[in-house]
Amino acid sequence: MVATLHRAGALVGLAGAAVFAGCSAPANDGDAAESYADGTYTADGSYATPESVETISVTLTLADGVVTEVAVEGDPQLPESESFQSAFIGGISDEVVGAPIDELSVSRVAGSSLTSGGFNEAIEAIKADAAG
Repeated sequence: MVATLHRAGALVGLAGAAVFAGCSAPANDGDAAESYADGTYTADGSYATPESVETISVTLTLADGVVTEVAVEGDPQLPESESFQSAFIGGISDEVVGAPIDELSVSRVAGSSLTSGGFNEAIEAIKADAAG
């Protein structure tokens, strides 16, 4: 969050400098897509079940902001969680490979809905890391 604040402050400072120099800053319609560095990133995400808190680890590869590979590793605490995480892991690649990372937000994969919360949390962390 601090990096974001510094970046915003720098942009305000640049915009102010342009105005003082007699120039106007280019208009920003707010639709500009975030730019992400190509590479492989890993982050953990967690989610609560009625009986436990579960964690998954997500590793994905980005090229031009598009997911080219994804791997999820579970750490199930309960047999039910193992079943749901396994189903999620088996189906996630079909859902996200080839998609822009900015469009990722899974809700249910292979019948597993809670695991998606941990996945989405990890994706947000990866986006922050790749944008930095």
